Amino acid sequence: MGYCHSPFFYERRLSREVIVGTPKQGGVVVGGDHPAVVQSMITCDTMDTAASVQQSLDLVAVGCQLVRITAPTVKDAANLKNIVAELRARGCLAPIVADIHFKPEAAMEAAKWVEKVRINPGNYADSKKFAIKEYSDAQYADELRRIEEKFAPLVKLCKELGRAMRIGTNHGSLSDRIMNRFGDTPLGMVESALEFARIARQQDFHNFVFSMKSSNPKVMIECYRLLVSRLAELGPDWNYPIHLGVTEAGEGEDGRIKSAIGIGSLLADGLGDTIRVSLTEDSPNEIAVCHDLLSQVALLANRSISLPDIKLSYDPFSFERRSTPEFELSEGTRCGGEQTIRVVVTQGTWDKVAPKIRAKDDVKPEAIYENLNVYEIDPTTDFEINCETQLVTVKDGLDLPAITAFRLLASKLKRLGLNNPILLKDCLKFPETALEPRLALLQASVVIGSLLADGIGDAVLIRGEAGGGQSLRLAYNILQAAGCRSFKTDYVACPSCGRTLFNLQTVTARIKARTEHLKGVKIAIMGCIVNGPGEMADADFGYVGGAPGKINLYVGKTPIKFNIPEAEAVDRLVDLVREHGKWVEPEVPES
Repeated sequence: MGYCHSPFFYERRLSREVIVGTPKQGGVVVGGDHPAVVQSMITCDTMDTAASVQQSLDLVAVGCQLVRITAPTVKDAANLKNIVAELRARGCLAPIVADIHFKPEAAMEAAKWVEKVRINPGNYADSKKFAIKEYSDAQYADELRRIEEKFAPLVKLCKELGRAMRIGTNHGSLSDRIMNRFGDTPLGMVESALEFARIARQQDFHNFVFSMKSSNPKVMIECYRLLVSRLAELGPDWNYPIHLGVTEAGEGEDGRIKSAIGIGSLLADGLGDTIRVSLTEDSPNEIAVCHDLLSQVALLANRSISLPDIKLSYDPFSFERRSTPEFELSEGTRCGGEQTIRVVVTQGTWDKVAPKIRAKDDVKPEAIYENLNVYEIDPTTDFEINCETQLVTVKDGLDLPAITAFRLLASKLKRLGLNNPILLKDCLKFPETALEPRLALLQASVVIGSLLADGIGDAVLIRGEAGGGQSLRLAYNILQAAGCRSFKTDYVACPSCGRTLFNLQTVTARIKARTEHLKGVKIAIMGCIVNGPGEMADADFGYVGGAPGKINLYVGKTPIKFNIPEAEAVDRLVDLVREHGKWVEPEVPES
């Protein structure tokens, strides 16, 4: 199964065009040879027409091409009429997308007023109860007929009115039926979407896109690769556009790094027709990151050098870390094998950060590049290695993007029957002018994160970020975001929307202030239950909006405490962490 033209040479996947709105009246075309469309979502209550209009205008002003608005009830969906009318009266022609969960009747109402409707197959016709049930083939077929009865009317209406649709599965909200048949897997996400797509095609409706979103970048990458491969298998007329996003990415550097790993890796392989960077911040901030990410990916994909066909060193549809022997990287530090992925710095960075490093610090250099016995290889030529523990890397200065060069290196090593450990670099050439920190962060995240998601890499070296301390911390943050190393508390935090039952930015900051010293603990902060319980499956603890002013607390995906007043909820979360033996007292800062 192939998911792209070549993992070594960029060629954009050719998808059919999906029309969102009327192009002559401000609509957009997704897919074909059109540039990737940038989108975001407003965060206010959909019943607040004035706020919804203003937030939409603010997004469009900074370059948002599609504006998504949640419609949790029929009443909210009906108010989209007023929002869209006011936007058009004020000269804003950007297409509006209704975000639907749980309520088919809300989707039917919303389709009357907006240019596009997003539905989630996991909860459009099912209510999630985490029930375990075995389905016979006949019972499963009955379930599909039941889904068709609920979904086909929306398809017919969208076709009649010229609307577009997104069939968007989320890792956190697969139906119990899919979970029992396929498990909580990328295959389950793909099959869930295909079930709904088949219903749309039966009605000769093709104006839709797919999405496969997860808060885990590695899972998200696997899902999209598998989806595109399955679509290619089904036939050339299944070439529907793809919307890319890492859901619940969080805020600040962490949210940008997670998004860059997931979205950037796929864009560099030629996948993706529209993108959203989901941040727990004000929505306009997402648009700037989208544009920066697209600009960097354009520089990181191999568009110039055609390479001969060579077998990949990894399975692109199932993550497995590349097997390498263990060796001593530096005095007292082992690398390769089952060891964690190590962080290497240049001598210049070491000179800047070493005086500030304490023995107990989690973020510290583990080796100096100039002191290493590392074999620098041009993977486009033949080479020989006589020692299996020899650390290797790609030679600087090659006219080849780093992602392509390291994939080629790993593949050639495998062809030679070698499994030498690999040191990853974020760049092989240095620009005359140092990259701005925000761009250096995205570039390093796309390159290093993509390769880590492929299972390649035993140590990393960040050089595109000029600041010594910043480059060191960036290396650790990329490893954490890629799920390769845990040196601090990990947060899964959704972006706000009209469904959110508390102020996500304020509460996230409050929770971080109390828990950010809990190394290795993963906490999910969810505004509502749409993706909450499912997306928290690999989190230790969850803080979820259950009702206005009320919070539910979870351990994993199991609800433990219900309807806690919001004013008490952070304290009760800390108590829950204590009860489960994960709490440690924060250090008292040295005077």
